[in-house]
Amino acid sequence: MTVVLTIIISLTLSCFPSAIHACDEVDANSLLSFASSMSSSPSLNWSNSIDCCLWEGITCNSDLNRVTRLWLPSRGLHGPVAPSLANVNHLTHLNLSRNSLFGSLPSGFFSSLNNLQIIDFSYNDLSGKLPSSSSSSSHLENVNLSRNRMGGDIPSWFLKDAWNLTSFSVSSNQFTGVIPSHLWINSSRSIQFLDFSVNYFRGEIPQGLGSCLNLKVFRAGSNSLTGSLPRDLYKSASIEELSVPQNQLSGPIGEAIANVTNLRIVDLSVNGFTGPIPAETGKLYNLQQLCLQNNRLSGSLPSSLMDCTNLILLNVRSNSLLGDLSNFNFSNLVRLGVLDLGYNDFSGNFPQSLLSCKSLTAIRLSANRIAGHIPPKISQLQSLSFMAISGSNLLNIAATFTSLRGCRNLTAIILSQNFIGESMPEIDMTVDSRGFQNLELLALGRCQLQGQIPAWLAKLGNLRVLDLSQNRLTGQIPPWFSSLPYLFYIDLSSNLLSGPFPKQLTLLPALSGEAGNILSLSPLVLPIFVMPDKSTMRLFNGRRVLPPAIYLDSNGLSGSIPVEIGRLKCLNVLSLSRNNFSGSIPDEIAQVTNLERLDLSSNSLTGKIPASLIGLHFLSYFSVAFNDLDGEIPFRGQLDTFPSASFEGNPKLCSSILQHPCFTQEENDATGPEHAPEPEVAPEPEDIIVGLAAGISFGFIIGSTYGFFYMDNFRRFIAWFTKFF
Repeated sequence: MTVVLTIIISLTLSCFPSAIHACDEVDANSLLSFASSMSSSPSLNWSNSIDCCLWEGITCNSDLNRVTRLWLPSRGLHGPVAPSLANVNHLTHLNLSRNSLFGSLPSGFFSSLNNLQIIDFSYNDLSGKLPSSSSSSSHLENVNLSRNRMGGDIPSWFLKDAWNLTSFSVSSNQFTGVIPSHLWINSSRSIQFLDFSVNYFRGEIPQGLGSCLNLKVFRAGSNSLTGSLPRDLYKSASIEELSVPQNQLSGPIGEAIANVTNLRIVDLSVNGFTGPIPAETGKLYNLQQLCLQNNRLSGSLPSSLMDCTNLILLNVRSNSLLGDLSNFNFSNLVRLGVLDLGYNDFSGNFPQSLLSCKSLTAIRLSANRIAGHIPPKISQLQSLSFMAISGSNLLNIAATFTSLRGCRNLTAIILSQNFIGESMPEIDMTVDSRGFQNLELLALGRCQLQGQIPAWLAKLGNLRVLDLSQNRLTGQIPPWFSSLPYLFYIDLSSNLLSGPFPKQLTLLPALSGEAGNILSLSPLVLPIFVMPDKSTMRLFNGRRVLPPAIYLDSNGLSGSIPVEIGRLKCLNVLSLSRNNFSGSIPDEIAQVTNLERLDLSSNSLTGKIPASLIGLHFLSYFSVAFNDLDGEIPFRGQLDTFPSASFEGNPKLCSSILQHPCFTQEENDATGPEHAPEPEVAPEPEDIIVGLAAGISFGFIIGSTYGFFYMDNFRRFIAWFTKFF
C-alpha cells in the first residue's frame, strides 16, 4: 500500500511541476518592477499570486524555472525600461519591439544580460547612448535597435566579442562617428545582415566586408559617408544587397562589381559616382533592382544589361547618360516593371522594344530628347499605370491619347511640354466607357495647346489632379468641374480664359469636404518628389503629393469673387492673381480655414481688407498687391506677419508696415492739411511672371528624402510636370 501511494504521489507531482517549482522569485519580482514602471494597453495582468512562468509573453526553462524569454512585441507598452529587467539574467530572447518605450537603456544593461541571443528594441522611442558593456556577449546572434532616437558613437568595446553575431541593425537613429568595423571583423564567419542606414555616420565604408563569408545584406544609406566603395567588397561571393544611397560617395563604380554575381539589389543612388555604368553589369544574372539615379554617370547604357533577365527595376534618372534609345533592345527584360531613364541626354524615338516588356507598370523618359510618336501598340502594356514623357518632342496629341486609351490601368499621364502649338483633342472617342476610367493625374502643361477646355474631361470620374497650365486655352471655365467627385488640384494658370469665376467650382466635393478625406492620389509606382531648386528635393509616394489647390492666375477672368468661395473648406491654395477681378474681397474667404496660400494680387479689387482674414491661422503666403484697396490693414493675427510687398500698389491702404500710417479725423484736424503726410506714389506693377523652379519626378527610393516642398513656390506650380519631367 505504501509503494502504491508513493507511485501515485510521484505521478501526481510529475503532472503538476509548477506546484512544487514556481518561477524564480528574483525573476518574478524583477518583472513586476519592470511592469510597474510603465503602462500597457490592454493591461498585462501579471500577478505575484500566479507562477510567472505562466504570465503572458514569458517562457521559463524546464530545469531551473528561470525566465529565459520575454516576448512582448506590439503590446502597447509605454514607459522607460526599468533597471530591474537586467536582474532577469537568464534571458536569452528579449523582444519589446513596436511599443512606446522611451528614455535610455539602463547602465550596464548588456553586461548583466550576458546570456542574450536575441535582443529587439526596434520601433520605440529610446534615446541616449549605448550602455557600457564589460562582460561577454558571445551568445548574441541578433541585435535590432532600429527606429529609435539613440545616438553617440558606437564604441569599439560594444559587442566586441560577439563572435556569433548574424544580424545587427541600428537604422533610423542618431548615431555618429564612423561605422564600427569590429562588428563584422569579429564575426566574419557568421554575420549575414548589417544595417547602419539613416544615421549620422561619417568617413569611409571600412574595409573587411569582403572577408564576411556569409554576408547577404549591407545597408548604410542616408548618412554622410565619403570616399569610394571599398575594393574588398567586390570579393564578397555571398552578398545579395548593397544599399548605400544618399551619401557623398564618389569615384567610379568599378568593373569588379560584376564579380559579385549573387547581387540582387544594388542601390548607389544620390551620391557622386562618376564614369560609365560598368560594361560587364550583365554578368549580374540575379540582379533584380539597379538604382543609380542622381549621380554623375556618363556614357551609354551597357548592352550587357540585356542579360539581366531577372531585372524588375532599372532607375538611372538624373545622370549624364546618352545614346539613341531606339537602338536599345529591351525585349529580353520580360520581368521589367519600372523603367526610369528621365533627366539624361537620351535621344531617338520611343523604343519599340519596350512593348515586349508586358510587366511594365511605370515608364519615365522625361527631360530627354525623345521625338516622334508614342506607338499605337502601347495598349499592349495592360499593366501600365504610370507614363511620364514630358519635356520632349512628341507629336500628334490626338493620336497619342487614342493609343493610350487602350492602357486600361493608367492612373497617371504626364506629357507636359510636348505637342507644341497643337490643338487640344476634342473628339468624343478619346474617352469611352473603358478608356481612362482609372486616370487620377493628367498633366498637359506648357504645351501651348489651343482650343478650349475639352468636355471629355468630365468623363474622367477618378480624376484628382489636372494641370493644363501655360497653354493658349480660351473660353470660359466650364461648370461641369463640380461633377468630378475626387478633383482636388486644378491648375489652369497662364492661359487665355475669360468670363467669371464659376460658382460651380465652389461645389467641388473633394474641396468642400462633402466627399470625405479623399485629398490624395493612389500610391504611385514611382514616388514623386518636388524640386524647388537643384539643391533640395522632397520625396512623396502619392499620398497628399500636392496641396488641395485652385490656380487660375494669369488669365483674363473678370467679375467679382463669389461669396460661395467659403464652401471650399479643404482648400489650401487659392491663386487668382493677374486677372481682372473687381469688387470687394468677400468676408467668406475667412471660412476657408485651411488656406495656406492666398494670392489676389494684380486685379482691380476695391474696398477694405476684411478683418475676418486674421482668422486664417495657417497662411504662409498672402498678397493683395496692386489692387485698389483702401483703409487700414487689419493689424493683428496672421496678417501682421507678412511683408510690405504683400500690400504694395494700393495707395489708399494705410498701416505702419507701409510707412503710411493711418490718421483719425481728429489727428488730421490738429495737424492741418499743410502738415499731412504726402500720399505715397503707387509703383507700377512690374511685368514679371515668376517662373517656378518646381517639378515632380519619379525614382526608386531609398529611405531618403530628396528635397523641400516650398509653399512660396506654389504660385502657379508652372514647371510641375514640365521642366523636371
